[in-house]
Amino acid sequence: MSKKSIRQTAKDDTVKTMSTNDFFRIRLSTIRPLEPVPFDIFIFIDGKMINYLKQGDAFKADKVQALHKKDTGESFFVLNDKKQFYRDYVKSSMNSALLSNNDKAAILRESSIAILEDLFENPDVGLALADSRPIVADLIQFMDIAPESIGNLISLSGHDFYTYNHSFDVSIYSLGLGQALGFDKKTLEELGQSSLFHDVGKRNVSIEILCKKGPLDEKEWAEMRMHPQFGLKILNEQPSISEAIKAACYEHHESWSGGGYPQDLSGPEIHPFGRIVALTDTYDAMTTQRSYNVPMKPAEALNMMKNKLSGRFDPEMLKAMYSVLFKMKAS
Repeated sequence: MSKKSIRQTAKDDTVKTMSTNDFFRIRLSTIRPLEPVPFDIFIFIDGKMINYLKQGDAFKADKVQALHKKDTGESFFVLNDKKQFYRDYVKSSMNSALLSNNDKAAILRESSIAILEDLFENPDVGLALADSRPIVADLIQFMDIAPESIGNLISLSGHDFYTYNHSFDVSIYSLGLGQALGFDKKTLEELGQSSLFHDVGKRNVSIEILCKKGPLDEKEWAEMRMHPQFGLKILNEQPSISEAIKAACYEHHESWSGGGYPQDLSGPEIHPFGRIVALTDTYDAMTTQRSYNVPMKPAEALNMMKNKLSGRFDPEMLKAMYSVLFKMKAS
């Protein structure tokens, strides 16, 4: 959707000119039927933003289900100035005794990815990172409270390899691995942010390369390999961003045995966050559908990483990843 001005039909039927920058996307699967919502929900049709459900109104259950089947994730919106209302609404779902943990996992995933999309398009990376903290905190809390449902945070991805799903999945795997390695809560929070934004440098890679259906040619691959440098440059412009977050971005394509890029680091020279994201980024790429490959089964991918790609990864972290996979399979 373009960022051009659009027209909104207001409650009093007058028309106001607004910008798409005034809205963020939501998924209808995060809306509880039969309960009043504390914000207006808009739908984007024919270049216009139309008030579809007014604050205080509720969807019927069959209406939500029917609309959700048609919802590609690009149609329904809430005003930016109601973002905290939406987050509080999702939080109330996570605290509800009426929803199963699997249902909560679905809501948490869909709402997080919707907010992530908004954050990734924000030119102010520092602000985006700050706004990602509640997402990471919610993920850590859910993984502590409902470890048996962690697998549902991943399995509901839609099996499509695109930036927001990929970054979210890498974050879940990284948090699970961090827990297995015994990281404290503060370190986990920083790891969650690091993994969410590990590919921030892809902002500066051409969209034709990012969305190409098939393998990249030599010139395209050379540009793609620049994304760690692009990411470091973006993050260096933000004085409050930690060295650990920068390292995850800059070093997640380094290899434990050397030969990676962009610095050809090896072993302990690579920051622990870089080592974690190198592993979880590869694992997610191997197990997720892309236009030119068939996804591998989780155990199959991890075994290949252990037996054929082991030199690329910290051996202790690779070993710990098996416990994360076991926990997810048990969910």
